[in-house]
Amino acid sequence: MASDLHINENKDYQLCRNPLRIRAIERIVLNSTDTGIIFFYLLLMIILGLYASKKQNSVDDYFVAGGKTGIFSIACLWLAGWIGGASIVGGVDRAYEIGISAGWYIGSMMIGCLTFGLFFAARVTTFAKEKSILTYPELIEWKYDNRTRLVAAISAIASFTGQTAAQLVAAALVLQSLLDIEYSTALILATTIVVLYTTTGGFLAITYTDWVQFTIIFIGVIFIGVPVAVENGGTYENLIAVLPATHFDPGGWGWPSIIAMIASISMGFFTLADSYMRCYSAKDASTAKWGTLLAVAFLLPVMIGVIWLGLTSSFLYPDVAGDGGVLTFFVLQEFPTGLKGLLLAGILAALMSSADICILTASASLTKDIYHRYLNPEASNGRLHKFGMLSSLMVGTVAAVIAWSLQEIIDIVLISFTVSAAALFVPTIAMMYFEKLSSRAAFYSSTCALITVLVWYSGARLGVVVLTEIDPLWPGLIVSLVLFLSGHVLLGRTSTN
Repeated sequence: MASDLHINENKDYQLCRNPLRIRAIERIVLNSTDTGIIFFYLLLMIILGLYASKKQNSVDDYFVAGGKTGIFSIACLWLAGWIGGASIVGGVDRAYEIGISAGWYIGSMMIGCLTFGLFFAARVTTFAKEKSILTYPELIEWKYDNRTRLVAAISAIASFTGQTAAQLVAAALVLQSLLDIEYSTALILATTIVVLYTTTGGFLAITYTDWVQFTIIFIGVIFIGVPVAVENGGTYENLIAVLPATHFDPGGWGWPSIIAMIASISMGFFTLADSYMRCYSAKDASTAKWGTLLAVAFLLPVMIGVIWLGLTSSFLYPDVAGDGGVLTFFVLQEFPTGLKGLLLAGILAALMSSADICILTASASLTKDIYHRYLNPEASNGRLHKFGMLSSLMVGTVAAVIAWSLQEIIDIVLISFTVSAAALFVPTIAMMYFEKLSSRAAFYSSTCALITVLVWYSGARLGVVVLTEIDPLWPGLIVSLVLFLSGHVLLGRTSTN
């Protein structure tokens, strides 16, 4: 209420609330140049996917590009995968609503990426190369047992299907605004393009497309977006003078939520399967480490750019609804021809670059950790390759169904992080630094933690007051830690593989 009073006292701010101006924004139609740039980008993604499909000879090629990627490719894979719909579209929306505190979302990624790069990337890459491991749950079985691997696989499939859905939501909302079509139609279009190049080209296609996608994202947000924002009134002085003071409060998101977000996202780097797939794709341990650390250096300017665009949009268009449309409105209104199409292509790039790695990661777990491990252990390399392509199609389809029914971008991503972080963080850290661990303790702790998070989250969604006040990460993590430690005492330690 205090922020509302502050807004009402500012006449300049009120001028921006003119509904006529808002309706004018909604009527903007892209010209042929901008439309052509966007469709050229979409076509390029499909071409790269088809090109990559010609270079695949094995399931290793499909899921980790044969383990031959270099430092810059590793950095692009990190950046393009994490700087997606939740980070760009959802981040600008959240900065529009609450201000600079929205930067904690990308800031959490910086903390997690830095920590993982310093302490884990080289270690897991070396181990994976030695044991010919392709997935994170497969690593879990090497250290514990097949039951814990199954829990990790279920967590990975659920988490990355949910994250794919979040990116598809954002992509559909953008296409809906650009093309003036129904949300369902936009969702089908976005899903078709992403699934097509991911299914056909696998990890190599993701590597190729991520080079292009990261370049467009970085140039669009930093070197085009911010200068255009400043030119149209989004200077530091104007933003400070007009926007409510709460927009410049680092804790505006709420410190309990911020702390939980930092914890869950940072832990997610250690427990989300795509982190390990990036390392497995590196040509050696040093490449995995320095490629991960290089990504951190690029995250900071992206975070600043996202905040700046969100604040400027709030300054210019305080009455524009969120739901993934704020950034699109800003681009349509303020950007010149050509640059408008380029940045809109960058927005789509951000969404697709996250969706593709999520689809492939879930597909890898379905193929290696479910189908190959439990259903068809004797499957040939060719059959695994074909099943991997089929499972990529399945993941994309299920994610589209979720995206159709649930459209809260950041909320979907955060619960996906929370599921994996709570269930697997403790066993994952332990297995890298201790030789003898209890496989039964790992299984019971991860299973019970997973159930705790899901029950807690479901109860909060139903309005149980006690559950809404505490993030589900904390009870899940406590359950995991207590059961893991007590399991060692009560069940005894066993030698790992």
